[in-house]
Amino acid sequence: MQIIDSHCHIDKVDLSAFGGSVDTMLAHAKTLSVTEFLCVCINLEDFSKCLSLADKYPQIYTSVGVHPTEQNCKDPTVEELIKLANHKKIIAIGETGLDYFHVDKKTASWQKERFVRHIKASNNTGKPMIIHMRNAKEDVIKMLIDEKAEKAVMHCFSEDLETAEAALDLGFYISFSGVITFKSAQSLREVAKKIPEDRLLVETDAPYLTPTPYRGKANSPAYSYYVVEKLAEIRETSIQSIANTTTNNFKKLFSL
Repeated sequence: MQIIDSHCHIDKVDLSAFGGSVDTMLAHAKTLSVTEFLCVCINLEDFSKCLSLADKYPQIYTSVGVHPTEQNCKDPTVEELIKLANHKKIIAIGETGLDYFHVDKKTASWQKERFVRHIKASNNTGKPMIIHMRNAKEDVIKMLIDEKAEKAVMHCFSEDLETAEAALDLGFYISFSGVITFKSAQSLREVAKKIPEDRLLVETDAPYLTPTPYRGKANSPAYSYYVVEKLAEIRETSIQSIANTTTNNFKKLFSL
């Protein structure tokens, strides 16, 4: 069985909680059948760390982009993103999108401009976008349509079925994180039941959003296993089936 964590931040994981090194963390993940990882970039200042991890470890891939909440940082042009993405271990553009939780919608025009640049870079390179969407679902979907975005995954999906269907209609994938294991997430679990099998992905977003049974403790990409386990329960199928499905979907989306 193989599980792929489609979205984590290995460069920010508390390694001391998992043996003290990237190697011990990866070894721990392997015991739970989690064997490949997309280490997602959130700003260009940390991009080299992500790329170094991907260069060193064959089972780690990375992305290039600037998170919608990052401020006082380098904001790349479309051309710069395209140039930086020209590397075999960079398989995605982002994390990008809109966030009106951390940033006031009334002053967020710069977020939209940044998002447009990432969409253009994704379309140009053919590499899928990793979409961050918080309190901004209408604007995100509208921009994806208006800018004719071609490939994307809705990362850490926590919205309603209507929003999921809008993304699915665009041909995009839906990724679920440890949030689906939370007691408060019953409505999200109902959404997770209804996503087509061929559009499902799993992730941890580690070091954030640690799933049950480790809620409140450090998160690791290894815990993708518990997201798979919960999805299997929700969709009344086996862990093996969800692992196979999400692994195949990851490889298809990212052309691996």
